[in-house]
Amino acid sequence: MAKNAEKITTSFTISKEPLETPPLEICTLGNEVLRKSAKRISKVDESIRDLTKKMLQSMYSAKGIGLAAPQVGVHKQLLVIDLDIENPTSPPLILINPEIIGTSATVTTYEEGCLSIPGVYLDVIRPSTIKLSFRDEMGRPKKMNADGLLARCIQHEIDHLKGVLFVDRVTTHDDLTRELKEHGFQSKDVRFLSSAKSQ
Repeated sequence: MAKNAEKITTSFTISKEPLETPPLEICTLGNEVLRKSAKRISKVDESIRDLTKKMLQSMYSAKGIGLAAPQVGVHKQLLVIDLDIENPTSPPLILINPEIIGTSATVTTYEEGCLSIPGVYLDVIRPSTIKLSFRDEMGRPKKMNADGLLARCIQHEIDHLKGVLFVDRVTTHDDLTRELKEHGFQSKDVRFLSSAKSQ
């Protein structure tokens, strides 16, 4: 899923087996904590690596492929992603202070879901490919290009760092209202982006 990207490596060895009691609770739509912007991490130290491990354990326990720190009530620019959660040897991608520095002109529509809005799946339009700068779990600066599901997942998680949820980008409002109601969420908690409103 990533082209021209460095091979994903990490110093972490984390079991992908779900835990009965995950270390962190994932906040859901309606909780104002999801709407706060995250702050840049000035120093990548053991506390950040410990948070990363707990985020990964919580993500795997929820059977998710991506998790942002604001989803667990921590307003730091930290993301964990793993598109291959069934493969115990495939390393996760850890992104600290991620910044999209380029996007393709082409866009794709694809169904997204979110651990903070369980059960709701709706189409979202996003750029097909991105260029990204970030720091890894050791604080080393990195750049990568991504396409396909990885590019979409990174964009979805970076939105969380800005207090944006995928439902804010949905343009089919009738489907959105129905899906939210069916899964116990309220439309009033959606904050449509201007592009979503206009379509």
